[in-house]
Amino acid sequence: MGMLCAVSFNRYGRLFYLDPGELRPQVGDKVLVPTDEGPEVAECVWAAQWVTEDTASFPKLAGLAEEEDLRRDELLRRRKADAKVAAKRLIREHGLPMKVVAVDHVLGMPETGSDRTTIYFTAPHRVDFRSLVRDLGATLHCRVELRQLSARDSARVQGGIGSCGRDLCCATFLNDFEPVTIRMAKDQDLPLNPLRISGACGRLMCCLKYEHPLYARFQESAPAIGSRVSTPEGDGKVVGHSVPRDSVTVRLDADGSRCSCSRAAVCAPRQAHDQHYSA
Repeated sequence: MGMLCAVSFNRYGRLFYLDPGELRPQVGDKVLVPTDEGPEVAECVWAAQWVTEDTASFPKLAGLAEEEDLRRDELLRRRKADAKVAAKRLIREHGLPMKVVAVDHVLGMPETGSDRTTIYFTAPHRVDFRSLVRDLGATLHCRVELRQLSARDSARVQGGIGSCGRDLCCATFLNDFEPVTIRMAKDQDLPLNPLRISGACGRLMCCLKYEHPLYARFQESAPAIGSRVSTPEGDGKVVGHSVPRDSVTVRLDADGSRCSCSRAAVCAPRQAHDQHYSA
């Protein structure tokens, strides 16, 4: 048991959970978060509070941001904005099929003592950007690196709102992209319309995987559509499944009406169990 707080580097961005240590930051406070490039300024969006989980593995806050830290953070933001404008302009001049997604800037790297700007971009194919890097370095007066992102990584970096009306999963809490297949959509009886099952990145939605294990377990024991079953209301044929309700729809032989029965009431193992112990 320990204390945790949540911070974000950007408004509506990914949340990072840290151990506040002796600090007690409140919502809106600027705090220092340890990173590979040194402490960075972030905003506390979830005040420090006690949690039941073990917090020993969580990183600790480096402290509260001082005036010097805030000035450095403001300088970083200006450098990023300038680099993004310069990159877009030079990409147009070079006629390259690239789209700038995000920019990262590091002030005075310890190993070289110079600034470094990393520009993340998307492109439909591999791009020869050697001349672009030279022009960017001469314009920004620092070391420049360009990194091409996939469609999923681009959506994660940019963020956005999904078809569910909530922030994109990849931009908020997903750490890794797990494989998603069209089979998962078929198993959940979803329409195979790309506009309905694709996310902001244009790939299959990550959330198709969330409920898929539930559907897989249901199909393992539920009678197939078209099979004959016996229900508490009489014999009939299965004409539909309702996985969220864990039930099947049966058309009764007696009068053709439909009834909804729980999966356990019509599956063979449950019926064999009831017959054995009721005898």
